[in-house]
Amino acid sequence: MRVIRWFLLFVLFLPWSASAATEIEISAPGEQRIPLALTQFLPKDGAAVDEIATEINEVLTADLDLAGLFRFADPASFLSDAERIGLYSTQVDFAQWRLLGADLLIKGTYSLQGDQLVVEARLFDVVNRRLKSGRRYLGGSDDVRRMAHSFADQILKDLTGEIGPFNQRIAYISKKSGNKELWLMDVDGHAPVRLTDHRSIVLNPDFSPLGKELLITSYVAHNPDLYRKEIYTGQEAKMSSRQGLNVAGRFAPIGREVAVTLTKDGNPEIYLLGYNGAIHKRLTNNWAIDIDPSWSPDSGHLAFVSNRLGNPHVFTVNVYTGETRRLTTNGKYNVTPAWSPKGDRIAFARQSGGRFAIYSIKVDGSDERRLTFGSGNQEHPRWSPDGRFLIYSSDGDGKKAIYVMRSDGTGARRLTAAGVDNSHPAWSGRW
Repeated sequence: MRVIRWFLLFVLFLPWSASAATEIEISAPGEQRIPLALTQFLPKDGAAVDEIATEINEVLTADLDLAGLFRFADPASFLSDAERIGLYSTQVDFAQWRLLGADLLIKGTYSLQGDQLVVEARLFDVVNRRLKSGRRYLGGSDDVRRMAHSFADQILKDLTGEIGPFNQRIAYISKKSGNKELWLMDVDGHAPVRLTDHRSIVLNPDFSPLGKELLITSYVAHNPDLYRKEIYTGQEAKMSSRQGLNVAGRFAPIGREVAVTLTKDGNPEIYLLGYNGAIHKRLTNNWAIDIDPSWSPDSGHLAFVSNRLGNPHVFTVNVYTGETRRLTTNGKYNVTPAWSPKGDRIAFARQSGGRFAIYSIKVDGSDERRLTFGSGNQEHPRWSPDGRFLIYSSDGDGKKAIYVMRSDGTGARRLTAAGVDNSHPAWSGRW
């Protein structure tokens, strides 16, 4: 099955020097919102295709709004320069944009010849009257959204030094077919594709470091077995089918190991497996339940859940020494930890008053923060690869749905349609 159609990306300009990076600098949402003017992309050759321009604008607006770094200028206030093609700084009337208070300006063009689409996108520094960066995208007529996501990623890189996560994918579990199956969608919820047809229960997806395959647990063989699934070929292979649970498999960010919970000896314990399924190491050895491993970005530690002190709490374990430390001390039911790719915080879900909410905490156990509020349960948090965002499931509207929010809990938005249970999200790396 063809999950995605690739398009070519050419770097056309990258004139922003390191010395200029301090002129407009953003470090985190809410600290500084830069005034940004986003103009409608214009046809460069041929007739206008309103659907293309509208879609580019919608994707860029949604991505950059979610980033929480920008304050958009009102398009109703735009002057004549908004109606002119401006791919070079000499073609832009910067005075008009300064008059409107914009510090940054996005302009672009598109050209559609048959099924081939060319999109040229530019980010201008209005204050210094120059081009900050530009990209030229070649692809098919159905690649519009991918191109816009790519440029949004580039804008974040230009302003923060770290590329954005919008041109990636989210794996999740959906009951749309009547069974819990593995699905894949764009980061904004578009283009959902079903990846399994097990007609059983599939759980706990996790992307490999290179994003070419996923780990899942499936009951298709009447036991919760761990599978590796290649995304592009659709091929599947059992990694662990030991008696009992083979669940919550997680690829190590570095190296070729998988952390997983097994009950082959009667008690849920955390093990390290090689990609061939062989056991490399048993990490926990306790009478209690040890589940839900999550790797630190350097693959040196794992966060996990254990009830060894009576109630489920989040612990960390050193992969090399086996030293275990309790992380959470508040609450009575803390589960599903997810270690930030930046390494500084761990997100988790806590049940209180009969409902789950998402929290995050520093890796030393300090600075615990509640991130979600409101009705329903918010569960299974996972980070974006850049650590800017969290995805999770919530049943606040009845059925479980996938949501995304900034890492500080702001900007939450729903990604999946209403009326179908969707849960267990995971965010891919660079696609």
